[in-house]
This record gives sequence, structure tokens and C-alpha cells, in this order.
Amino acid sequence: MATKHWAILVVILATLLTSSGQLLYKIGSRNLDLATIYMNYYIIIGLFVYLAAGIMVLFALKGGELSVIYPFIALSFVWVSISSTIFINESMNALKWLGVFTIIAGISFIGIGSSKVADGN
Repeated sequence: MATKHWAILVVILATLLTSSGQLLYKIGSRNLDLATIYMNYYIIIGLFVYLAAGIMVLFALKGGELSVIYPFIALSFVWVSISSTIFINESMNALKWLGVFTIIAGISFIGIGSSKVADGN
């Protein structure tokens, strides 16, 4: 089965959603109380974002090979690293940036190494 370009785009979009969900979890965890967790809107929205991303991954898998689609999930680490510096003022050091670039390189190698990426539908 050739992996469709739309499937790769969908899984990349799903990783943006999952990293947004992680960011919402982190913000929601600041006021985390087990007794009132059901009223913590950041965590609730984060759960729905995760659900939407999971459904998107299912559709992406329908359009391509697992060995091509799944490595793109690692982009979540990249998005979380970048967004956490922007939105919650976490810091990135040289080793963290090296890790981000290593993930991007690995995903690129997998994408380039796949000879079955199809154009169109």
C-alpha cells in the first residue's frame, strides 16, 4: 500500500493537536485537585483534543503504511518543546535542541526511505 500525502498531512495535524493537549494538561495541572478535576476546563478540553487527534490518526492510518505514518507521531515532542518555550516560558538548552533536530532528521530519513509515497488520493 502506498502512503498518500494527505495521510501524512493528517497525522502531522494530529501531532499539533496532541501537543496542544499536552500544553492544556500542563496548564490545567497548576490547579489540579482530584475532587474537582471534572471542572478543570483545561484538562477537559485537553482530553477532547486528544480524542480528536486519535480519530485523525485512525484516518491517516487508513491512507498509508503504519511504518511511514507512525514515526510522524514523534513530531509531538518537537511541537511540545517549541510551544512550552513560547506559552509557559520553559527553557531549552543545547541538548534539548539537539534532540529536537535529531527527531526531525529521523522522521526525514524515514520519509525519504519510503519508496511507496503516492501522489494524489
